[in-house]
Amino acid sequence: MSGLDRSTFLRPIAHRGLHDKGAGRIENTAPAFQAGIAGGFGIECDIRPAAGGLPVVFHDESTERLIGESRCVAELTAADLLRLRHGDGSPILRLSELLDLVAGRVPLLVEIKSDFGAPDESFLKEVTRLSLAYAGPLVLMSFDPDLMAKMRALAPSVPRGIVAAGTGPDDPLARRIGPERARELSQLLGSGAAGPDFYAYRVSDLPTPVTRYAREVQGVPLFAWTVRTHEDYEIASRWADAPIFEGLLPP
Repeated sequence: MSGLDRSTFLRPIAHRGLHDKGAGRIENTAPAFQAGIAGGFGIECDIRPAAGGLPVVFHDESTERLIGESRCVAELTAADLLRLRHGDGSPILRLSELLDLVAGRVPLLVEIKSDFGAPDESFLKEVTRLSLAYAGPLVLMSFDPDLMAKMRALAPSVPRGIVAAGTGPDDPLARRIGPERARELSQLLGSGAAGPDFYAYRVSDLPTPVTRYAREVQGVPLFAWTVRTHEDYEIASRWADAPIFEGLLPP
């Protein structure tokens, strides 16, 4: 049986690690994750497939914003991963390397990025293998409930979550998948097959009737993302169970 261990996970979670570009710590890199561990925070990270379905820790589809070289992450080979560096000199981490780095010291929220198309099956199988072999506290989550339903079938013992936000017609997700589908996801519709153990909802959209029902009636834990201001913390403390934060440290 899966389930979120509240005593382990319901704490401040550092969004993409405790990153601070001014201090030389880039998001989703080893220095950011090490800083999060040193602070005693949980860690949130993003993963997507490189060439051959290799899970790597990276948010964007392209390397341009963070690496300065325009490459599609899905096409990066093992040789590319050895060569490419973030602005602070850090390499792109493989998921296996992140798990070795954290080694169970703090809880991990791993967001699987999705283009809402057919997923890379080899990628999902490798995510499953690594997740099941990892001895520390780890959960998987995604904006895509269909993807999380697949993970439920592949790794039923690994806790799963759905990430969501209130969306308007100009929201990037609405432009990508259509406003009607985006509206459904904002209402957490279609999550049933995934059997989510928790939700993570955009803090600026809280509270909503559906998040209140899930949290207060169904008893499903709720994370608030991304918490950056004192006002965000106030909203998260009232309407959610834990903040996923960046920039401003928890009070």
